Amino acid sequence: MSQRHILIADDDHDILLALKFLLTSENYRVTLASTPLQVIELVKQNDYSALLLDLNFNLDTTSGEEGLAVIEQITKLALNLPIVVMTGWATVELAVAAMQKGACDFVQKPWDNERLLSIIRNQIALASQKQENEKLNVENQLLKAQSGRNQAMIAESEAMQQLLSTAEQVAKSDVNVLITGENGTGKSLLAEYIHNCSNRAQHSLIQVNMGAIAENLFESEMFGHIKGAFTDARENRIGRFELAHHGSLFLDEIGNIPISQQAKLLRVLESQQFERVGSSKTQQVDVRIIAATNADIGSLIEAGDFRQDLFYRLNSIELTLPSLAKRQADIIPLTEHYLTQFCQKYQKDSFTITASAKQALISYHWPGNIRELNHLIERAVILSSTNQIDITQLNLSLASQEHPLETCIVNETEEFDQPLSALEKAIIERRIAHFHGNMSQAAKSLGLSRSAFYRRIEKF
Repeated sequence: MSQRHILIADDDHDILLALKFLLTSENYRVTLASTPLQVIELVKQNDYSALLLDLNFNLDTTSGEEGLAVIEQITKLALNLPIVVMTGWATVELAVAAMQKGACDFVQKPWDNERLLSIIRNQIALASQKQENEKLNVENQLLKAQSGRNQAMIAESEAMQQLLSTAEQVAKSDVNVLITGENGTGKSLLAEYIHNCSNRAQHSLIQVNMGAIAENLFESEMFGHIKGAFTDARENRIGRFELAHHGSLFLDEIGNIPISQQAKLLRVLESQQFERVGSSKTQQVDVRIIAATNADIGSLIEAGDFRQDLFYRLNSIELTLPSLAKRQADIIPLTEHYLTQFCQKYQKDSFTITASAKQALISYHWPGNIRELNHLIERAVILSSTNQIDITQLNLSLASQEHPLETCIVNETEEFDQPLSALEKAIIERRIAHFHGNMSQAAKSLGLSRSAFYRRIEKF
């Protein structure tokens, strides 16, 4: 546990020295202040475990107004700082006023050392518990929002077994990881797997969809803000980096982060430091970054939409998830997993799947990958009037019509004389020629993402 830091504020030099001697002997770190203005500036710039505050300074020695004003200003900052007030002119009314303003306890001068130390220990413990509860509350909200999205990490195919073996090795280090792959291949699941295999597994994995954060809220979401930092900042907010302290931060859809915000993210990755919006107080953070994207980052860098130095920070290790079509050995195990999952969800008896349906699933090209399989099985379970799923319940023919690559018209003589790979290559060449080399339009016409389209080009 780090050394607790106490701020003591009093205009009496002898009292400051006496309290400093007492608290340093108890292994507290101590900072001294002699004016209300000094107190406010110090709490804005530094983290303190507690504040011992005299209520009376130079303006008068009895009213406590200066001390009460300091309490009020600190409370408005919402710093979760426990304040213990001290005065040699204790009255019930003044004690009540101090507590109403936000003080946690009250000590009369001359103080009893043991009682004062006990109060400080208790207030620090209560503040720490309150902060932990706030963090857990935010974490629980995030977990609730993310519940139901997890998919099984099933890896019977050789491609996935090799990938998971590499992921386990990478997880034991602390390097940042970039996960690439088509939409729906399970990038968030692989991020969770890496975190669970790492030395940070006992701490939080915080997930952020970078494409869902409005540009004007980026700093608030990632770094947090203090009360009053902007119009709608009605209370302190804990940012994602702070929540992930000692754990892992999963930045999904990293290719969607605005170029204007990339420098701010880069700075945190380089220094492991940040400030909440509205605060000048620098906070240190220990976070392992796992990022994911289905975008072609190289093309984004060439277009000036993604910083190359940020890319180098993110991809210390790059792992590429194969498409479901390249994981045929996983298709039936995944299907059976989802059948069990959705039977439980919709309170149905266990389902079986026919041999013809299994063959159709294996033969299908899966442009939507695991996500498409998940939705297809859920739909089949909901709509089936029996406890058996046949090829008719899968609606794969309908799904095929939605993906032009499999339905492009080719010359009939070519169809019978050439293998599938040659036909696919010919189709791609025709589309590129038709759109005069515009790769984005060619990819879109085939129902493919740019990254998937480029992978097919590389294959040939």
